[in-house]
Amino acid sequence: MTWQRAVVIGASGGIGGALCAELSARGTANVPLSRPQVDLTDEASIARAAAEAVKGGPVDLVIVASGILAPVGRGPEKALRDLDPAAMAEVLATNATGPLIVAKHFVPLLPRKGRSAFVALGARVGSIGDNRLGGWYSYRASKAALVMGIRTLAIEVARSRPEAICVALHPGTVVTRLSADFHSGVPEGTLLAPEQSAVRLLDTLERLGPDDSGSHIAWDGKAILP
Repeated sequence: MTWQRAVVIGASGGIGGALCAELSARGTANVPLSRPQVDLTDEASIARAAAEAVKGGPVDLVIVASGILAPVGRGPEKALRDLDPAAMAEVLATNATGPLIVAKHFVPLLPRKGRSAFVALGARVGSIGDNRLGGWYSYRASKAALVMGIRTLAIEVARSRPEAICVALHPGTVVTRLSADFHSGVPEGTLLAPEQSAVRLLDTLERLGPDDSGSHIAWDGKAILP
């Protein structure tokens, strides 16, 4: 199906920009939002963006494509000794709390009847059951918390918008500034260009229905372990 009008938060990033371009190619009008328009740690900026977005007409798809691996100047923790409370709080605020505040202001813009979707970019490393390497405490915790938030959101949204889909979608390991330092360990053939990831994410989303709401799903359509 073609989404009528989408809002993409994080359009200045590699994946967000590719999603905007692919949505346009598929005939979807979209509102690309990026910093400083929307700061996921600043609710006022999110509220302003929602108020502006609704002026342009109905919205049936919201995608949160923003996130951080670690604060500027730091990398993901390799061991317990690397934990810093302030850094961890920033990662959680951006990756877990931020998308839910976006939902707070943008879900009310979705139609009560008909197909709609709220999507946040998840990450396989946010899977508790799939964690066998350790490390990356803040990023893992933030993405695991996001998945729980999406699950809880899906339950609430279903009461007023039974055809809506709320999901966390894992984009794969994508060639962007965010992942630039971590490509060496990626199996051959699984590193995606932003454009490839965008196509596969939107293809996967098109195959989902209300029964999938609350799930954490990879770009290839496969469910990720809780």
